[in-house]
Amino acid sequence: MSELRRRKSVSVDEQEAEKISSEVDSDNKEDVDSEDDKANQDLSQKIPQGTDNVPKLLGSLLNGLPDRWRNWVIRGVFTFLMIGIFGLVIYGGPLALMITTLVVQVKCFEEIINIGYAVYRIHGLPWFRSLSWYFLIASNYFFYGESLVDYFGVVINRTDYLRVLVLYHRFFSFCLYIVGFVWFVLSLVNKYYMKQFSLFAWTHVALLIVVSQSYLIIQNIFEGLIWFIVPVSMIVCNDVWAYVFGFFFGRTPLIKLSPKKTWEGFIGGGFATVIFGLLMSSVLCQYKYFICPIEYSEKLGRMTMECDPSYLFRPSEYTLPYWMTHITHLLGFGNTVTMYPFLLHSLSMSLFSSVIGPFGGFFCKWFQESF
Repeated sequence: MSELRRRKSVSVDEQEAEKISSEVDSDNKEDVDSEDDKANQDLSQKIPQGTDNVPKLLGSLLNGLPDRWRNWVIRGVFTFLMIGIFGLVIYGGPLALMITTLVVQVKCFEEIINIGYAVYRIHGLPWFRSLSWYFLIASNYFFYGESLVDYFGVVINRTDYLRVLVLYHRFFSFCLYIVGFVWFVLSLVNKYYMKQFSLFAWTHVALLIVVSQSYLIIQNIFEGLIWFIVPVSMIVCNDVWAYVFGFFFGRTPLIKLSPKKTWEGFIGGGFATVIFGLLMSSVLCQYKYFICPIEYSEKLGRMTMECDPSYLFRPSEYTLPYWMTHITHLLGFGNTVTMYPFLLHSLSMSLFSSVIGPFGGFFCKWFQESF
């Protein structure tokens, strides 16, 4: 009997011990969660955040409006302002567009790198911020040097000391990277290895995303301004019209992570982008300023944008598919249609902008909010 009592008391003690242990674990978990929340809150304070501040003059003029329409007017004002600035940059020509691309590239790289420094908290390490910017300069030297060699090689080869840079451009680019690599190894500090290598990888991913894209953008500019203006304008158009359709007709949420985005806005913005892209392309195809590649003329001694338009920018006659001829006959049209072949490229780009473009915006938004 006494042995049975002893067993019961032992089992009761074990139950109480397990209960206390579970309470301690839950308290520890709450402490960990609160510490993580506190760390995330501190991190969000270190990283520059977007602002909804409105200029005082504009805010005072819109005081009487409901918040919904106030937001509508503010977005409308700044939309037309940014479109106007974009038009001025286009008017400035290829050089202005290249400078703008470079400025945007540097700003994007700065923001991504600042997030990396805030996350890994290694501000005190010597030269590490300089290393990231050094790799940006080395990457730009390689990519932009490739463009200069391809499009300005005739001019550069006329100067002796520049000819050496052209001839050994890739070797010099390799040497620049090796210098940065050695610099990184020499800057390693014993207790910061993991953080330093993580930020080293972060820097290279940022370079891959930012610098390679800006290089391809500039390649498009050299092939003709239309290859830059049309895709960029389609993204702007899709963003604007998705907001307009969502504002007036939005009822069905598109995805849970962004409840303000609706199917009505997504579909309406897609149709508007396709129509806008075809109309804009039809207009731009008529002007050599937009369709001609940028080339150096030895005869004129300067860069020119004059050319014989390629077949993409010459009206061509296309025979419609059989199933479409029934519709065209009902509307009083024939079996053929005359249009610029570039419109087929425009159609594919507009479909891409309509379907994939919004998800690029979601990616950037959630990347920013995650920090």
